[in-house]
Amino acid sequence: SDLQKQEERGELLQPLIFVLLVLCSVLLYFKVSLMDPGFVKSEEEVKAGKSEEQSLVIPQVPSNIKMRRCGYCLVKQPMRAKHCQLCQHCVRRYDHHCPWIENCVGEKNHPLFIVYLSVQLVVLLWGGHIAWSGLYFEQSWDWLQHNILLLMSFLLIVVFTIVVLLLLISHLYLISCNTTTWEFMSHHRISYLRHSELENPFDQGVVLNLWRFFC
Repeated sequence: SDLQKQEERGELLQPLIFVLLVLCSVLLYFKVSLMDPGFVKSEEEVKAGKSEEQSLVIPQVPSNIKMRRCGYCLVKQPMRAKHCQLCQHCVRRYDHHCPWIENCVGEKNHPLFIVYLSVQLVVLLWGGHIAWSGLYFEQSWDWLQHNILLLMSFLLIVVFTIVVLLLLISHLYLISCNTTTWEFMSHHRISYLRHSELENPFDQGVVLNLWRFFC
């Protein structure tokens, strides 16, 4: 492959950058997997953060929608929170439970999850290019025996690249609308959306939505 040829010639800059990118994606994976996604804490701690909650109230949401008590963990759920039965916790600004990272994606780790997907996509695209550069197709059994592992690696990288790309695009679209995967999929079942005058009461325009999410 191109990367191997560079390494053999002593041109180590690109191989080093690639290895660092892979290492960065692995570290991001563990960070997103192990961090608190925004678990709703006990009632006493919720009261302590009451002023923060009030600053996030959206005027288009009907005032008669009150915080309800979760039937599983018995904490008072803030708006946009949902109980995850796999994590056994209520999660603030719940997006979804990701089996890929074995953790919920919520208020605290959602921005880092997007960064992780972006880095992973760069690694996969570069890895696909590296694998493709090592393939020289010939119609012979001997060629297939020597290149089967590299060919399978390339096909696997293509599949994962498509999955990560679609996932990243869908998340960026939802973020630009200031909605979550759960809200998008279950709009008709969520009280604060079902009773709202607007289809999405949290939408404040693409630029402001992106700014508030990432910054």
